[in-house]
Amino acid sequence: MRLDPVGRWLKLPPAVTARVAVTKAIPVRMRDGANLRADHYAPTLDAQLPTVLVRTPYGRGAPTSILCRAVARRGFHVLIQSCRGTADSGGTFEPLAQEREDGLDTLDWLRAQPWYDGRLLTYGPSYVGFVQWALAAEAGDELKAMATVVTASDFGPPTYAGGAFSLDTVLTWSALLEAQRGPRLENAVELLRGQPRLQRGLARVPMVEADRVTVGNEIEFFQRWLAEADPANPYWTQRGHAHRLPNVTAPVLMIGGWYDIFLPWQLADYTALRAAGRHPHLTIGPWHHGSAGLFQQSAAEAVAWFRAHTGGPEQIRDHPVRVHVGGADGWLELRDWPPPKSRLQRWYLGKAATLTADAAELPALDEDVWPTPDGTPDPSPTAVGDLLDSFIYDPKDPTPALGGPRLVGKVAGRRDNGPVEARPDVLTFTSEPLTAPLFVVGPVTAAITVRATTAGRDEDTPAPHFDVFVRLCEVDEQGRSWNICDGLARARPDHTPGTPVHVDLWPTAYRFSPGRRVRIQISGGAHPRFSRNPGTGAPLGHELELRKVRQEILTPSFVTLPLAP
Repeated sequence: MRLDPVGRWLKLPPAVTARVAVTKAIPVRMRDGANLRADHYAPTLDAQLPTVLVRTPYGRGAPTSILCRAVARRGFHVLIQSCRGTADSGGTFEPLAQEREDGLDTLDWLRAQPWYDGRLLTYGPSYVGFVQWALAAEAGDELKAMATVVTASDFGPPTYAGGAFSLDTVLTWSALLEAQRGPRLENAVELLRGQPRLQRGLARVPMVEADRVTVGNEIEFFQRWLAEADPANPYWTQRGHAHRLPNVTAPVLMIGGWYDIFLPWQLADYTALRAAGRHPHLTIGPWHHGSAGLFQQSAAEAVAWFRAHTGGPEQIRDHPVRVHVGGADGWLELRDWPPPKSRLQRWYLGKAATLTADAAELPALDEDVWPTPDGTPDPSPTAVGDLLDSFIYDPKDPTPALGGPRLVGKVAGRRDNGPVEARPDVLTFTSEPLTAPLFVVGPVTAAITVRATTAGRDEDTPAPHFDVFVRLCEVDEQGRSWNICDGLARARPDHTPGTPVHVDLWPTAYRFSPGRRVRIQISGGAHPRFSRNPGTGAPLGHELELRKVRQEILTPSFVTLPLAP
């Protein structure tokens, strides 16, 4: 057997063959006559072998081709296909629109191939994971296993996270797709310069012009996504596949990251499968969307998962949920998510920027009643209380996003929050040093009591249009503040001043060590991860006026942390 550096790096099982025959640019005909091109990686083994299908809009070159060859050497046929209108495939690429039909047509084509033995497996991250969900419910018994990585079955809710627009994700992804079609040298220079056109696009007001600034032309789906600003609209429900999850019978492996853009919705898919009586396996690591560690882990787990479900020697682990614990740099195995019997503890924001834990924990919650309908217990009382602190959010100088769940790795993940916490539009509330470990595992929620008024005019005029961004941090012994999880909520226009805004943060698994402090960060946004709130209620993308808003944070305001059983 020849050297196998890729297999070793990915921690794959030993190869069963050194030779893989590759047939490139195979035309696969769709029902409307379009030919989608695919490459077939065939191990030179005299045996019936299962097939791994990868459908992607990102081309079929390296590093994907290297992974396909490595997987094929483990005893799988691998078919990697370029989605409609991408690379050399025919048709027009309209994100999300035809993946179900094209996936099913590709399965029909597979059935006619002499090397296909009727055992289908699907693999891929992000959009490549979405197309798995598009196919899964109707693939029938042929679909033996799925490996879905940092993805979701429905892209509508992640696009309007918290009620805002996920500007960074959508525009950066749009630029990536456009770059695949453009001149390589020009795109390489743009990348080396730090993508200045993209940065100008992210900062553009009004947002409807951001695509032209970034790529030089209007991007049809970007404009449509600005116009279809409600994930419950038919546009999104017809393109999503969350409603198909109860009909998916194949074993599903789900791999996510604590700093991934899709994590809350990936976990919603997990919950939907569990509610349908399925038993998906879940791994959540210390990763963002493009982490190298995620690439390694997902390939290794997927191959083991596929072999276990197609007669291989691998065993399914006893605990279906495995999560990385930050602050401890270890892994925790669970029988479900969120952890059954967890206890909730409220941490109250106090005067003088203090943060204090409620001495009495809330009753333990069984898995069948977690979470509460709105994700957090109702605060009581809800009347206007004491003023804790205030800040002015200026959409002309929006509070920047620092780390956290971002599409591009160089700006994502865990960061020292000192630069953003030094801004006057960011409030922090910090506990005393912990005297014992604090082990947080599960969904994190907040109820922030806010009175918002128009700044710079009549200070008593209510401002109904504002966002609340909440971040959970750990402060180390040197005073550095490190982000753990966060979330944003766009207040409803009918929000009553002095009542809570409920914010669902990303979930987490984190151990605070004794001597460290817990910090809650409050601001009016995190741009460009979330689109700026213009303060006017203007339609998304048409921010012709930018209005400052003063936010007063009142009592009671608190964050609810799930404590490990």
